[in-house]
Amino acid sequence: MLGKLNRKRVNGILDRWSASLLKIVKLKYEVYGKIPAQEPGRRYILMSNHASHYDIPITLQAFSNYCIRMIAKKELFQVPVWGKAMRQSEFMSIDRENRKQALLDLEFAKDKLSSGITTWAAPEGTRTRTGELGPLKKGPVVLAIQTEAIIIPFIIKGSRKVLPADTWKFSTGEKVDVVIGEPIDAKTYRLKQRKELLETVEQQFKELLNYSANCS
Repeated sequence: MLGKLNRKRVNGILDRWSASLLKIVKLKYEVYGKIPAQEPGRRYILMSNHASHYDIPITLQAFSNYCIRMIAKKELFQVPVWGKAMRQSEFMSIDRENRKQALLDLEFAKDKLSSGITTWAAPEGTRTRTGELGPLKKGPVVLAIQTEAIIIPFIIKGSRKVLPADTWKFSTGEKVDVVIGEPIDAKTYRLKQRKELLETVEQQFKELLNYSANCS
């Protein structure tokens, strides 16, 4: 409410929050593959599967050298105090139901991504209930094309055991694998090629899941 949040402070808050959540459940993770260095001036979007609320703190810790903010539901920005804090923390939202607002939101996202923020998106749209990779939605790849971003695909293997969807039953001492794929430059795609880009992301997910199965 005092307007004293800044990027450095928010980064510190998110780092401490995510680290404490992993510590509470005694979660250990290991990263396989190379975390790409970020090119100045380029925009980046992390994309992964989604099996647990713990995917977010795991992502924040695994990519701790990135300045990560999530794309949140527009309704959350309407919550008193909480919504203002999210805006000041540079979280983003895109209103697909209002074209005029969507264009404004897109320009805001472009500006934030250009300034060094990386966003995380889960193309499945929701947490899997079975552990299997669900159908991917086009929204995240459309955003990647519109912002000319570099997509960094990765798979989180084992987070569902820590906290499955639709329950608050935690499992402690679990080992999670984070397997990073090859960057995909969405700048080389046009909107009419969004299906092709989505299929490329899906193929990497499937290959990474197979690789990850042999990691532990």
